[in-house]
Formats: sequence, structure tokens, C-alpha cells
Amino acid sequence: MIKRTPTGTAYDVTGTGGPCVVLVHGLGLNLQSWLWQVPELAKTYRVITFDLYGHGNSAKAPSPPSLSLFSGQILELLDLQGISTAAVAGFSLGGMIARRFAMDHQDRLWALAILHSAHARDAAAHDAIQARVHQARKDGPGATVEAALQRWFTDEFRAANPETMDLVRTWIMANDKEAYAPNYQVLVDGVTELVAPRPPITTPTLVMTADEDYGNSPEMSRAIAAEIPGSSLVILKKLRHMALAESPEAFNQHLTAFLATVKPPG
Repeated sequence: MIKRTPTGTAYDVTGTGGPCVVLVHGLGLNLQSWLWQVPELAKTYRVITFDLYGHGNSAKAPSPPSLSLFSGQILELLDLQGISTAAVAGFSLGGMIARRFAMDHQDRLWALAILHSAHARDAAAHDAIQARVHQARKDGPGATVEAALQRWFTDEFRAANPETMDLVRTWIMANDKEAYAPNYQVLVDGVTELVAPRPPITTPTLVMTADEDYGNSPEMSRAIAAEIPGSSLVILKKLRHMALAESPEAFNQHLTAFLATVKPPG
């Protein structure tokens, strides 16, 4: 059942009374985008999903969107639930938010998963994503949704699974135009503050992407992992950005296996 925090964050809690896992969705999506992961994780963990500000059923951002603002939503949820430490798994923009949370509140983490998330971009990649933000600001999320689906799913999966395409398309199209572009801009600007993290991230960490995720590439994930001592790196084969939906078996296998290797405090 969806609940709401005092600041307007819509969230849900599923699963056992085990250690807590917080899942942070990507840009333009919502807490439902974890539907392929929650049932598996909830067998072992207390799983918290939530809508980022300006997404789903959450309120619009109370101040200009930033990684720190979104990180504060995680902290509020943990405090509200009386949870001292959690594993935080973030997908795409959510992976950037998870890293910001690790830098700001490492004492509240027992594990970290950075999934299909961006790192330092070259000039061409920066200009390409900035152009998409300008397009979204002008014409709304519908202007970029079809190109996003092509980047996010393999050609074969898109052709064979129109219902999944419709579902993800519906999530993106539901975004308010005035909120979407500022949130999108965080995906562009936030990377800089995550490179060579200070303080260093020492939490047990999984870094995962797919070999055909061109915007959140294996090279980016290798760079992220290189900056986090002792982290585990996984590159999924023959998948693109939305591997969590296209191949949840592979995605979940690596995520749950990683979490099982970490002993939560207490």
C-alpha cells in the first residue's frame, strides 16, 4: 500500500522483517519500475521503494532538483521507518543518487549497488544528453520517449514485448513537463560531483551495467568500480539499459548474490 512522508514522498514497504533494502528508480520512471525485483528481494529483505520528487505519486521537488535533494528522500524514509542502516540499490539516475547518499551518509549503509549508472562523459556524450534535456524542456517527455525505448531495450525484445514497451512508455509520458526537464538536468550535471568521491566510498559495493548500455557503458562502470576499493563489477551480456525488465533473472541473480555476500550490522 502506497504511503506518503511529511515532505510528500510516495513510498511502499514490502517483504519480511529482514535487513532493509532501498531501491531508487531512474529518470522518468517510478517505484513500479522495480516490479521485476521486489518479489525476489522481499523473500529475504524488507524492501522500500519510492517515487523521486517530480515522479509518480510524489510531490514536485521542494527546491531545485539535485542529487543531494533526492538523497535526502532516502534519509527521510530510513528515519521515518526507524531503520539505522540499509542497502541502497540505485538504477541509472538512482545509481547517481545512491552514490551521493553513500558520500553523505555512509554510516547509514550496509551495502551499495550502482546499476546501469553514468560516470564522467566525454564532450560528445555530454552534448548528446544535454540536447535531449533541451528537447524535453521544449516538448515534454513524449519528445524523447521513443528514442529512449530504443536505447533501453534490444531490438528483439522490443518487437516481441509490446506490452512492456507500452508500460514503460506510459510511465515516462505520465511525467509533468515542468518537472521532467529539471530532473533530467540532474542526470547531466550530477556526474561531476561523483567522480573521485570524497569522502571515499568504503561500503561493500556492486557496480553493474550491460554491454549494450551505451549511455551507461561498461567503461563507465569500470571507472566507477576503480574508484571504490573492493567493489564487485558485473557486465551483463547482450542487454541494454533496462536489463532489470528485459532479463530480470540475470539482473536479480547478480544483485541477490551480491547482497548475500554482505553481512548487515546487528
